Amino acid sequence: MKIAFTTSGKDLESPLDTRFGRAPGFLVYDVDSAATEFIDNQQSLDAAQGAGIQAAEIVVRSGAQAVVTGHCGPKAFRVLSAAGVKVFNASQPTIAAALAAYKAGTLKLADSADVEGHWV
Repeated sequence: MKIAFTTSGKDLESPLDTRFGRAPGFLVYDVDSAATEFIDNQQSLDAAQGAGIQAAEIVVRSGAQAVVTGHCGPKAFRVLSAAGVKVFNASQPTIAAALAAYKAGTLKLADSADVEGHWV
């Protein structure tokens, strides 16, 4: 199983970004192999609109079955949900801490977006 974390860094000690659509990138972690892959989200950072949808499409194409992020807007949430990708909201400072919380089962599964669109 793969999990995408919103971040500006390229390793597990990188900070967890609180934004989904406008996060600089995603660190995709494979739970089975512990392999990681950084996916750049620059196109969404530069988008005038539709950043959440573009970011969600990137995550879906990565093969991730879950996303861990600070906040997720309604359009991105709909795209992720339609693709069967679970969204978890987290407030941990690093990806490693968020991953530990995920593995411990303490992250809350989101049942809807938790911010309005165009949240910064």
